[in-house]
Amino acid sequence: MQKPPKIKFLMILLIVSGIVLIGTLLSLVYARQLEEAFGGNSGTIGIRIAVLIVTFAAFLSSTVFSFLVYNHNRTVSKINDDTNKRGELFRNLQFTSTNYSIIEFMDRMLIYTESSRYVDKFIKNRDGSFHMFESSINENDVFNHPDKYQYISVKIPFKVVEGKQISKITFNRLKYERDNVNYEFIPPAEHEETRAYLLYNEYTKRNNIIVNLVVKKDSNFFDPKSINVFSKIKISLNITSLLSVTVKGTSELYFINPEQIEGDGTNTYRINSSNFVIKGMPFIDENFDDAN
Repeated sequence: MQKPPKIKFLMILLIVSGIVLIGTLLSLVYARQLEEAFGGNSGTIGIRIAVLIVTFAAFLSSTVFSFLVYNHNRTVSKINDDTNKRGELFRNLQFTSTNYSIIEFMDRMLIYTESSRYVDKFIKNRDGSFHMFESSINENDVFNHPDKYQYISVKIPFKVVEGKQISKITFNRLKYERDNVNYEFIPPAEHEETRAYLLYNEYTKRNNIIVNLVVKKDSNFFDPKSINVFSKIKISLNITSLLSVTVKGTSELYFINPEQIEGDGTNTYRINSSNFVIKGMPFIDENFDDAN
């Protein structure tokens, strides 16, 4: 076990002091021999020894004093650092506890075919930051063979039930359930999250999120020509307020499936109930500036 620097220093100081002290005592015992060796007299040797003792005492006292001052400054510095860290932590907790946001999904969820204009842009830029891929899909194959896949948009109205105005919403996981079969969607490999579009409808006076999904054409997840029956949707998402405070949570939606589809193939699902479970304490998003 390694000894602390303080103990090491004291041991070295004691060893050096002991060596000097032993040397001084030996000089006293063998004063005559030293007198003969250096051609001096007893008085000269005594004076030299006295000077040596005084010098050693001055050195020892100044060294001990310097060490005590140094050790005190280190202790005070550690106390100040700890106090500053505690103060910063308290300020962050106070800030996040008053500036987070929690949302609730409401009204109707829409599922429809994504606009070809946005699909072309997505394939051209090879940027999947606003898309989620079915878990079994290789995203590089989507960019290389886009005709093999189907592109779907999901639109859900929401309202802020607690906290500040929303700045950003991102998805970590999205899972649909139908007849005990799960369709799971994940962000692209180079992103930990998928960014959702935030839109405000002037006609309904409601906020909406839109996230785009990529599935294989032979998948039975969504057929625009028929009614697609789902029992539940589970969303793992992150909600960031206007002041960059983020809350991680999971939202589950339960809804009534449509009895008919719209003329453009849109499936409309009336949301019966929804709940939001927080997965951790609010925190300040350090990547907020980069994300925007």
